[in-house]
Amino acid sequence: MILGSWAMGAVNSCAHTVCVLGIPYCRSRAIDHFYCEIPAMVSLACGDTWVYEYTVFFSIIIFLLFPFLVILASYGKVLLAVYRMRSQEGRRKAYSTCSAHLTVVTFYYVPCAYTYLRPKSLRSPAEDKVVAVFYTILTPLLNPMIYSLRNKQVLGALTRLPQSICSLKM
Repeated sequence: MILGSWAMGAVNSCAHTVCVLGIPYCRSRAIDHFYCEIPAMVSLACGDTWVYEYTVFFSIIIFLLFPFLVILASYGKVLLAVYRMRSQEGRRKAYSTCSAHLTVVTFYYVPCAYTYLRPKSLRSPAEDKVVAVFYTILTPLLNPMIYSLRNKQVLGALTRLPQSICSLKM
């Protein structure tokens, strides 16, 4: 499964790269973005890019929205099974685990979908940069913190933190 997903992702990425490099650019080739993201490059094109934009749209549905919906559906089934559990403590632990994972998944998938599914007419370079920072920097940065909040030792240290800060001031 891992090799298949890597291979499909590599083929998809290469196909988009080849298509974007084949688009005629007549304006400045300076991209108003942090890196060469496809929507930023398409906005510089002087030719008609509707075929390529539809290709990106269908690609995002297949490689982004479909997996996200499968994840949500599987977690729906998990949460339904957890809801039927009799143990209150077990239910709390399961909800904690599921909520941490769903938070990280949502922080990644939603900004990506927002970036790639918006039409060219609704794009702004400043907004694209903010969203790109969210899913390329903020989500990986928050990932360890979100998962570590489930750890009892980390939670204990965080609850003792205000007391230790107050004792330092005195």
